[in-house]
Amino acid sequence: MTAIIDYGVGNLFSLLSSFEKIGEQAVVTSDPNVLEEADRIVLPGVGAFRDAAGKLYESGLVPVLRRQIDNEKPVLGICLGMQLMFDKSYEYGEYEGLGLIHGVIRPIAEVTEGLKIPHMGWNALHLKNGCHPLFRYIREGDYVYFVHSYFADDCSDSVIATAEYGAELTAAAANCNVMGCQFHPEKSGDVGLNILRAFCEMKEGAIC
Repeated sequence: MTAIIDYGVGNLFSLLSSFEKIGEQAVVTSDPNVLEEADRIVLPGVGAFRDAAGKLYESGLVPVLRRQIDNEKPVLGICLGMQLMFDKSYEYGEYEGLGLIHGVIRPIAEVTEGLKIPHMGWNALHLKNGCHPLFRYIREGDYVYFVHSYFADDCSDSVIATAEYGAELTAAAANCNVMGCQFHPEKSGDVGLNILRAFCEMKEGAIC
């Protein structure tokens, strides 16, 4: 069973529908007991980093999430949920993240010029460092859907996929059982469903 964390931020029911399409039992929850019983966890997120981080900490679920990660349970961050996994963000200031993946979140505008921000639309994935288990059912150059104005930087050791938008931007990153997608699998058609399917096949303690 997959638990989707409900902390007041995120496209929760589109995610739930996507898991249902691939035959995975999933639940949207803010119950610590459900997170502990789940086989894997998804951290979604949309909006501003500071607000989302505040709501996540206020929910009281951060210690529960850290405990599940320490138990080597697979955890997937999506969009802002992925950004929250990094050390800090420079979105309208400087704010601490969860520090689950080393690196920082910076404005796309710092590395691109003359392109529309936010980066919104379909872009090809360029897979890095061989084929990460999250991408076992997709291919180099498959397209996924992005909506973001910030990207993960200073994280080359953790990058598992990039996308081109005026520069090579981090599209996905991983640190053992902690994984993140800057794009939205739930909005990425069959490619996105195949990524979620691969995530659902991951077992506790079997990734690193």
